[in-house]
Amino acid sequence: MTNQRSSITLAQVFGNGMVLQRDMPITIWGKAGANESLNVEFRDKRYTVETQPSGDWQLKLEPMSAGGPFELRITNGFEEIMISDVLIGDVWLLGGQSNMEFPINRTLDLYEDEVRNAEHSFIRQLQVPMVYDFSAPREDLSGGEWRSVTPETIMDFSAVGYFFAKAHYAKYGVPVGLVLTAIGGTPIEAWMSEEVIEQIGGYEEDVAKYKKPGYVEDTIRQEVEEMNRWYQTLNDKDLGVGSWEKKDFNDDDWESFYIPNSWRGSELEPINGSVWFRKEVEISEEMLEHDLLLRLGAIIDADEVYLNGTLVGETGYMYPPRKYPIPSGVIKPGVNTIALRVISNRDVGGFVKGKDYCIEGGPFFIDLEGPWKYKVGATMESLPHLTAFQYKPSGVFNGMIAPLSGYAFKGVLWYQGESNTGSPESYAGLFENMVANWRSTLGQPELPFLYVQLPNFQTTPEGIVGYNWAVLREQQLKSLNIPQTGMVVTIDIGEENDLHPQNKKSVGERLLLIARELIYGEEVVSKGPILEEARREGSKAKLIFTNVSEGIVVKEHESSNFEICGEDGEFHPATAEYDGETVLLYSQQVEEPQIVRYAWRDNPRGVLLFNKAGLPASPFRIKL
Repeated sequence: MTNQRSSITLAQVFGNGMVLQRDMPITIWGKAGANESLNVEFRDKRYTVETQPSGDWQLKLEPMSAGGPFELRITNGFEEIMISDVLIGDVWLLGGQSNMEFPINRTLDLYEDEVRNAEHSFIRQLQVPMVYDFSAPREDLSGGEWRSVTPETIMDFSAVGYFFAKAHYAKYGVPVGLVLTAIGGTPIEAWMSEEVIEQIGGYEEDVAKYKKPGYVEDTIRQEVEEMNRWYQTLNDKDLGVGSWEKKDFNDDDWESFYIPNSWRGSELEPINGSVWFRKEVEISEEMLEHDLLLRLGAIIDADEVYLNGTLVGETGYMYPPRKYPIPSGVIKPGVNTIALRVISNRDVGGFVKGKDYCIEGGPFFIDLEGPWKYKVGATMESLPHLTAFQYKPSGVFNGMIAPLSGYAFKGVLWYQGESNTGSPESYAGLFENMVANWRSTLGQPELPFLYVQLPNFQTTPEGIVGYNWAVLREQQLKSLNIPQTGMVVTIDIGEENDLHPQNKKSVGERLLLIARELIYGEEVVSKGPILEEARREGSKAKLIFTNVSEGIVVKEHESSNFEICGEDGEFHPATAEYDGETVLLYSQQVEEPQIVRYAWRDNPRGVLLFNKAGLPASPFRIKL
């Protein structure tokens, strides 16, 4: 041991409350003085490790059974560090974009009673801070803290991760660790190393540009200045600021607009800038005895909401649900005024249909759908774009995945693809490259990947059919050819008017079903009906499914959701006859079927096929 004293540190992924993977060698690492001898104690075992001349050290602990809490003690003879409350269990890496990142606090319309007082010391999450780096893979995370489930922390847990972990613990009774690395809006390219990106090709110009010293910082500074100028100009030009939000402002000469509705097709369609909306509501004495919540659905793009002149809520972008608690004393018995300032940044503004627009409290409910007064506050050019560098190739891989190399995981849970639907045909190849990249980086060549197929979602204006999500789902279906992968079908639990459906409980529980079969080797029904064979029988198409147990279960709707086409390639709705594990399809418009497709829409509506376990079949298309 040298005489030079240097603080002992562990990598950021290690800390109080951490969960380590059971039944696998456990690697821990960090820094200390050069050429020091460190003594490590854990679970009544003692280990010794020598540091490198650089001060780096790494120690491999033997595989351990589940249990805890334990203490990890590291000393060099004159100083020590102690990591407390350590658990051994199953650790899962949560990757993807916003629907994996999506926190419990965005699901309360469905699960508030279930999560309100949740407390579970054996379910823990480490949320990796969002960091991108284009120069090289980072050696360590920029921060992060392991947290167990309590009423105070659960709101920040990944909803998919939490419901998966809850079902996992109920089944196996071992601690569950979640390492959350998902970042909203990220395409899959952001989650691969520069070396893999170069092998794929097509990104060379971007990679070179972002690596230039100062380029990212200079771009961010310039774009933020432009954005701030835009908002300052908007506020300076807005005729309503400081007056139109007030309760007694006279809006008799304002026009009428029906909420909810898109601005498309109205005189507001071309407006970028601010538009004010006002509505009077009458509140009873009895309603004021309850906690009141103002719901304004979802708004494109940003909003500020005033009640009787008092700001009660604001949201800066289109996706979050507008749920604004009304502070005590803001509303009075009798007539009250809601003033809503909507900022349309780009494209067409509006109010998303199918959401709740109301004031609610206790048993009382005031519907806010209907005519509102409106007036344009200011018109602007489109808001300048901010470059989302976290979306660029290799950035978040370098900052958030590379530093986890060596940490042992039971598997990966992956929910991503929405940001790749612009060019969906290449997704299967990209995903295969990413899976191999992560397995290599993490040092687990057979690391299981369980992923979520995109749900139903209306991607196009009403009356226009979208297919890009359907194509990407097909690419995800093809990805099952990758060894040690499993896919959850969610075509039945999306929300056509919301990119972020709240039903994350079913997603998490279905992921566990896949894990139980694929990873834990249980004989359990984990998937819906699987198309085994498709053939032509005269003027009909015959489909044979497996995994249907006691027969296909059909949830009827306005159509079968099956389509067939002949030599001309024009698809027609098909009549479907169901018999056990087979489906017979035909159409009077098609004499000799060539191709069959099922639920082939971004937002399919129609018969959905299930098995007795309640699991849906994946959308597909197949040539006969």
